[in-house]
Amino acid sequence: MLTVLLLNASVFAQPSSDAGGEATLRLPDLSSVSFFGMTGHNLLLIGILFCFFGLLFGMAIYMQLKKLPVHRSMLDISELIYETCKTYLQTQGKFILILWAFIAVIIVAYFGWLAPVPGKPVAVTLPIILLFSVIGICGSYGVAWFGIRVNTFANSRTAFASLRGKPYPIYAIPLKAGMSIGMMLISVELLIMLCILLFVPADYAGQCFIGFAIGESLGAAALRIAGGIFTKIADIGSDLMKIVFKIKEDDARNPGVIADCTGDNAGDSVGPSADGFETYGVTGVALITFILLGVKDPKVQVQLLVWIFVMRIMMLVSSTVAYFLNEAVAHGRYANSDEMNFESPLTSLVWLTSIISIILTYIISYLVVPLLGGDSTQWWKLATIISCGTLAGAIIPELVKVFTSVESGHVKEVVTSAEEGGASLDILSGFVAGNFSCYYLGFTMVLLMSIGYYMSTMGLGSLMLAPAVFAFGLVAFGFLGMGPVTIAVDSYGPVTDNAQSVYELSLIEQVPNVESEVKKDFGINVNFDRAKHLLEANDGAGNTFKATAKPVLIGTAVVGATTMIFSIIMALTHGLSENVSKLSLLHAPFVLGLISGGAIIYWFTGASTQAVTTGAYRAVEFIKANIKLEGVEKASVSDSKKVVQICTQYAQKGMFNIFLAVFFVTLAFAFVEPFFFIGYLISIASFGLYQAMFMANAGGAWDNAKKIVEVEMKQKGTPLHDATVVGDTVGDPFKDTSSVAMNPIIKFTTLFGLLAVELAVSLESNGGPLGHILAVVFFLISFTFVYRSFYGMRIEREG
Repeated sequence: MLTVLLLNASVFAQPSSDAGGEATLRLPDLSSVSFFGMTGHNLLLIGILFCFFGLLFGMAIYMQLKKLPVHRSMLDISELIYETCKTYLQTQGKFILILWAFIAVIIVAYFGWLAPVPGKPVAVTLPIILLFSVIGICGSYGVAWFGIRVNTFANSRTAFASLRGKPYPIYAIPLKAGMSIGMMLISVELLIMLCILLFVPADYAGQCFIGFAIGESLGAAALRIAGGIFTKIADIGSDLMKIVFKIKEDDARNPGVIADCTGDNAGDSVGPSADGFETYGVTGVALITFILLGVKDPKVQVQLLVWIFVMRIMMLVSSTVAYFLNEAVAHGRYANSDEMNFESPLTSLVWLTSIISIILTYIISYLVVPLLGGDSTQWWKLATIISCGTLAGAIIPELVKVFTSVESGHVKEVVTSAEEGGASLDILSGFVAGNFSCYYLGFTMVLLMSIGYYMSTMGLGSLMLAPAVFAFGLVAFGFLGMGPVTIAVDSYGPVTDNAQSVYELSLIEQVPNVESEVKKDFGINVNFDRAKHLLEANDGAGNTFKATAKPVLIGTAVVGATTMIFSIIMALTHGLSENVSKLSLLHAPFVLGLISGGAIIYWFTGASTQAVTTGAYRAVEFIKANIKLEGVEKASVSDSKKVVQICTQYAQKGMFNIFLAVFFVTLAFAFVEPFFFIGYLISIASFGLYQAMFMANAGGAWDNAKKIVEVEMKQKGTPLHDATVVGDTVGDPFKDTSSVAMNPIIKFTTLFGLLAVELAVSLESNGGPLGHILAVVFFLISFTFVYRSFYGMRIEREG
């Protein structure tokens, strides 16, 4: 929505023909309206203080984690994991700069030639817009780096805490790490946006928002896709050794385990952190831009802008309050308990945050916009629309658990199927869980969006153009209303997964006199068997809540894409006054676009999985040739680094092919015909939503089916366990590579495709075949990388 509104400012903001002048995107005077006895500008300045509170909160938890006790054997392993993560991120940073060069060309072409800032020299504005695109990349990249640092502190502390034999500490530490990341992520994103809004000149603040959003999108896409490929190469390579050599989980002699731990951070921490940063930023910027261009009355613009930002600030407040309240209850219930359902306090945290967020939404709306455009009822209608999204943020995780939790009937069905049917029926039952999940999740989203649409028909149209567009944007905004908590429960998983690995890799059970040493230094009576059981059980909860966060981000992307599609329709039809007949099955290009989107989604699924398959083949090949099971306690560092190198190599090769194929096919389809492109956008959103939910939830079911066999049934090393391991390795790229990358791919396609649509429309208005020639050229380039994504990534036997 953001980009199309900015690019089509002539539709929403163009002066009347007799007034003359060029259409411009300007921020209103935030000081022109009073709130609580102060101007809007000053109120938002106070909001910056809340951002610093969020940053301090995140840093305070970070310092707490750093000071928690840990045995040196575990600390050494977590630091080794962090060092390999640093190497990976440094490599990825250089790679992202190469990809940014492609994006910079489009930014320069558009803002330097096609649509420069009116009345301002390009030599001044263009570098600033480019700078904010780099700031967007740095934001995604920076929070990702912070995430791995926090998680690698937390993993060793969680592993050490398990030695006490009590469940509460190994729940509390991963959640603290997640809250630290969530508060830092939201606060940084909100701080940058407030700085653009308050301190960048009004003439080109909107263009800087575009640059920021583009940078976020690029950083998230690169880190999410490459991280997903990396982590699943390592995970599959490590897991298959359990079947081949009949060794235990995270056996220190397996050189793939360190790469697996690095991948847990690269894919399950780095990727979601960057993705979350981009999602929260782009959704908020889109709403701000709609307010600037879609609302006629400057006073109403200021009211809505201030309202949106105060709501985003309250996101920090509601998450903080909910966290402390929930922790007080959890500590009282479980601090001295020997048994604990790890999912229970996480579930209550999500619901508590949702309830507090909804209550605050109504209170803040009443206080900030009690009278909007002369209407004293809009405050509760707007609050209701946002609350639909906030409610989705709690309902969707509950539905996901029906298909992925260790308590789920679907997951237990996977185990039952595998008991007699082996890996074949295990995989088929996982497919069933994924398919059924799409039915329930899909209709839940439709219902909540429909409520938002209905509320938008109750007078909102008198204040703005396309109120349904704004309503869908608010629903997407509400999806993210629990901000830090959504990120926290997602980040819980990689810490619990790593904690298991750190425990095994530390070989703490083999350290001479370790029990007396730990008793003397830390006052802990060690219980090794109990520690391993609790770590495995907690990992099951981590798997579940990793799964619950994915559809929230995926759903946000699709709801946001819906908003963007409505916006471009309004632009191309000049407010539904022209060319409406082309939005029809009778218009052939529109139908062809609908069909084309599905092809791209399924190719992307195959290409990302192929990168995992080839990389995992090479990793397994190396590990099988170099693993030493006799006479050694652990794999050599050099062998472990070689596996990390293989993972990085194939992650980057896969990402490069995928990125350029998507980049050029988006340009090509935008140049074919504008209404073809609308059909294409509808198609990738629809296909992408259900493909992503199916794959994520099927993968989650396979993952926790294995966990049931390991933890509840205690059948490691049996044929049943082997069958569930096979199912889990099938589910790995499903849930952590292809599905999760749909979110940034959909938004990336829309952002850059809409730039190309404007360029294509301009070329078409000048006559000549240049636009269609470029469409053919861009498609052929894209097809080259599609071809390479398989034939350049094939497994070729050596010798």
